[in-house]
Parts: sequence; C-alpha cells; structure tokens
Amino acid sequence: MDYLDVLDLHGSPQAPTDRSFNIFFDAGAWHGYSLPPAGEAETGFSGPFVHSLANGQWVGARFAQLTLQGAASGKGIALSEIASHAAPGYLVRRFSGPGLTVSQTLFYADSWHALVRIELTAKTSQDVDLSVGGRAMSPQEANLAKVGDAVTQTFSHSNSMLRTRLHADGVSAYRITLSGSDYRIALNRPLHLESNQTVTVFVEQTLLYDAHAETPPPVDYATAWAGNRARWAGYLKSVASSNLAGLPDATARRVSVKAILTLLGNWRAARGDLHHDGVIPSYSNPDFNGFWAWDSWKHAAALAWFAPELARDQMRAMFDYQRADGMVPDCIFLRKADNNWRDSKPPMAVWAALEIHRATGDKAFLAEMYDKLVRYHRWWFTARDHDHNGVAEYGSTDGTEIAAKWESGMDNGVRFDAISMLKNGDGAWSMDQESADLNAYLYREKLDLAQVAAILGRTRDQAQWLKEAATMKAAIQARMFDKAGGYFFDVKLGSGDPVRVYGSEGWTPLWAGVATSDQARSVVRTMLDPRKFATVMPFPTLAADDPRFSPIKGYWRGPVWLDQALFGIEALRRFGYRRQADVMARRLVLNAKGLAQQAPMYENYDPLTGQGYQSPNFSWSAASYLLLLQKSRDRPGR
Repeated sequence: MDYLDVLDLHGSPQAPTDRSFNIFFDAGAWHGYSLPPAGEAETGFSGPFVHSLANGQWVGARFAQLTLQGAASGKGIALSEIASHAAPGYLVRRFSGPGLTVSQTLFYADSWHALVRIELTAKTSQDVDLSVGGRAMSPQEANLAKVGDAVTQTFSHSNSMLRTRLHADGVSAYRITLSGSDYRIALNRPLHLESNQTVTVFVEQTLLYDAHAETPPPVDYATAWAGNRARWAGYLKSVASSNLAGLPDATARRVSVKAILTLLGNWRAARGDLHHDGVIPSYSNPDFNGFWAWDSWKHAAALAWFAPELARDQMRAMFDYQRADGMVPDCIFLRKADNNWRDSKPPMAVWAALEIHRATGDKAFLAEMYDKLVRYHRWWFTARDHDHNGVAEYGSTDGTEIAAKWESGMDNGVRFDAISMLKNGDGAWSMDQESADLNAYLYREKLDLAQVAAILGRTRDQAQWLKEAATMKAAIQARMFDKAGGYFFDVKLGSGDPVRVYGSEGWTPLWAGVATSDQARSVVRTMLDPRKFATVMPFPTLAADDPRFSPIKGYWRGPVWLDQALFGIEALRRFGYRRQADVMARRLVLNAKGLAQQAPMYENYDPLTGQGYQSPNFSWSAASYLLLLQKSRDRPGR
C-alpha cells in the first residue's frame, strides 16, 4: 500500500506563528513544509516553517514555485493541478499543461537539505525557459540576498540561515532576481525536452542552524531520491507486524503508519546544545521545542522497532546531560541554559534500553549505557527517599511543589493536591508521600537491570538486583495496596495512610509485575468498572466517578493519556486477562475520533467521547499506539 494522505498535510500559514494545520518534517530536519490548500493554482509548497527559530515560525510563504515559458514564443505555459498527496517520506504535486506534464516531489536528503524533484515530460520535442521562485513570510523580515548561485535568507538575532539553490545537470550558472519578499532563480539557458522523455531538475533548500559553524555535506542529486525511498522502505517494514485481535489488519497498519509519521515528523537532529538526535513531543505546540526525559524513554521504546539508531540517540541525548550524582534533567533544549534541572522524570530508562535490545539484539548499546543507568537508578534512592526505607518519593531540586509534581509527569494529578515538601539534603527535596507508580517503575528497573546484567555477564550484579527487587516487592505489596479500597494508592510518609485517589497510577504495579494475583484481581475489577475506568475510550487518568473528574480541560485529572492506557492493557495481559485487554485495546483504537481516518494523534483524549485534546501530532501517543499494535509485544512476561 502507498498509505497516501494518512494525515492531511494541506495548509497555508496566515501568520508566522500559525500552527493550525499539519507540517511535513523528516530526517531530523528543523525546517518543514506543507501542501498548499486544495485547489490552489500556484505551484510549489507552503513554507518553510523553521522550528529552531524562536519557538518555531514560518519564514516562507511559498517555496519552489515553478514558472515555465516557451523558449521561442516567450509565452507562459499554464499549469493545472491534477493531484496533490502526502505519502510516507514525501509530498507530491502533479500538473498538466499544453503538451506536457509536471510533477513536484518534496523530500529530504538529510537533516539539512530539503529537495524538490521537478520532473517534466513533453509529448513533443520543445525548449522551455524554467525558473523557480519563493516568497518570504514577512516583507519586513525578508532579509534576502544573492550569494553566488544561491538565495540566502537570514534572521534577526540569530546565526541561522536558509539557502536556496536550483540545480540542473549541465548548467553552471543561474539568473537570480530579488524583489522585496520575493526571489526567483532561473536557468541561464533553455531546457530541452525530448518527446516522451523525462527531464529532472532540483530545488534545494538548506537550513543552517549556525551558519558560522556548520558545513553540511553536499547533496548527491543522483542518489538522494533512491536513498529516501530505501530509508522509508526500512521504516515501513515494521508495519507488517501490526496486529490486534478483532481489529482489521488494514486499520492496525494504517494507525501504525500514522504513528511512524508522527514520530519522524517530530524527529530533530543534533544542533546547538543538543548533542544527539531525538524526538520532540509535538511541533504543533510552541512549548515543546526540546527533548523531555520520560517522553524520550517512550519514544525510544517505539523507535527501536523501526528506527533503532534514532532510538539509541534519543537516549544518548538525555544522558549527555547526566549529572555526576546520576540525575538526568527533566528536559533539554537547543540552548542548554534553558534546560530544566528543577526535577527529573519517572524512571523508565532501563525499560527503554532493554526494549532497544529486544528489538535489535544490540548488546554493545547495553554495555555503553549500563553504568549510566545504574547511576540514574541509584540517584532516586539517594535524593528521593526521605526516610531511607527503600521506598522513594517524587521531589525537586529547588523544594517547590510544582517542580515535584512535574517530576511525576502527571503535573496536576489529584493525588498531589495536598502534598508538602520535605528537605532531604542540599538540592534534594521529596514530597511527603510515596507514590505507587514511582516505586513500581523502580521495582521494574531492578528486574530490568538484572536482565541487562545477565546479558552483559555481570552475574554478581544480577544477583544483587534480584535481591533488591524482592525486598522492594514485599514493601510495595504491604505498604501501597489498600485492602479496603482494593487498589494501589500513594501513601503518606510517617502515618502510612493511603491517598485514596483512583488514578492510572494504581495499575502501574500490575504493569511492573509487583502485585500478587489477589491484588491484581482486585485492581482489575476496578479497571473494568464502567463507572470508573472502562469508559468509551478506556483507562482515564482519574476515575470517571470522582467528583474532580475533568475530561476536557483536566490535563491529568481525567483525560486518557495513551502511555497510561498502554500500561493498563499490558497490566491486564501480564496477569492473564488477555480477552479483556483486547477489548479495551480495540476501544483505544476504534473510539479515538478520527484515528483511523486523517485526524492527528493527540496529547490526550476524552474518555467519554474519544475526542482528542491538547497538542496534536503528539509523539508519545504515537509511540504508545505503535507499541500497542506490535505483535512482537505479545511475548509472555512483557
């Protein structure tokens, strides 16, 4: 299948900050494009949108606008659009004119270079004059210049530069004209078209994040398109294994393709103070122009199955900033001064590293990461265990409640409404409650570290991790399962009283395998209660019968977040409730509005209606759907 138009990529920016439609990015590029609105007469593409400029903005309204004239007559050749599509890895527009057809295919050669491949096929032999034009978004900020055979665009208060070239085989010089916010590059001689033979020319647009420091490799026009096709064929191989009982394979595969498009659309290459490639949460939200820790772990786990080197780099990017005491920051940015060190994020890095190994068999990556993962795991118990009982708390480095809530990843979760902060030491504070999800993650990390140690032949380490896991398991079962409530809850330090909020954190101990069978049976009963969690789109982050349930604007107070829903499905499967897991999983796919059509994947969803909310094109939703639909995840014990 071609998987055309899985996402609607038509749009034309009405302002530099317009993010009201979807944008095409690939290969880690920081500049993106869209198809013009359907029916628009002009050739070319909308863009570019430069994501590394401020928080992202359109700097071009139009790119690769093609003009043809008869060389002998000097008359313009009118072109009419006959097709416009978005496909995995490229945008394409096709046109017809008197006696000829034209196609424009926009794709990326690499993270620096976007190319438009213009193919012209004439019915009869003829000569044409060809030029391509572009238009800056704002006349006041155009800053266009002619530099050699290229048009450059620079930007105030930035070292970035956009460079546009035209390339035709056998042509060594081009005519460039600038007029306000418009530019045009023309061949300096007519282009000869033989009857029924295709002639190809290219438009190249290169974004330099720092024009003073970067020297991108030259483009090999002869192989660039074939390289793009081979790369995308590799990505799409994984789609064949997408499957869910009771769901048509075609639906499963189309949703998986959308997930891949979303993740790769948010892929950004190493630039500035980001030393490895990674995936941002969503280009549609101006606040998400960097890499976040637990987002990164989820992205890496999904990327491992179709883009393993990007998965490895996603993890390396975060650990590039690991502190000497083991802490990994909450988020990192192009400017390291913007990195957030007030908190970390839930510990799922070992799980992600092990997912990469499961997908690739890459033992060397585990060896590279092992000591870093150990230091990060140990940090939780040195910096976030206030009473030194081996059960940790979320916290912050600055003592603020807001940063401690951020560290949980569930920023405004109801269970945190009455927290206080306790000082553990210099730059280390804890909430006054131990969280069920945090300690389930840490328990799972001990098991996963034992598995990594076994793979690496560290038998003494393996034995130690298993011993620690057994001790922690007993503590979680005894301390965090509330028999009266039949559920896992956070508990207050000192008193040990449960914080009786029915949230998604309560099934994380099942996902981690820390619950007893009886405890799991009780939790599953709650999970499958339609008044609480078995909603139209199942597994909201707060039970639907809680008076504080707010599915539309509640953020972490009621919407469905796909990572937590995925953990719910895997929790059911781990304890043998496979039929129920399949029913809930189908609901997650079929009841998310527009998911099987053209709607983007949203940050979260209304559990009562399936309507998507918050940021569209959200990476960890894509990662979660991809993992949900991977047959390979059905192995026992996963």
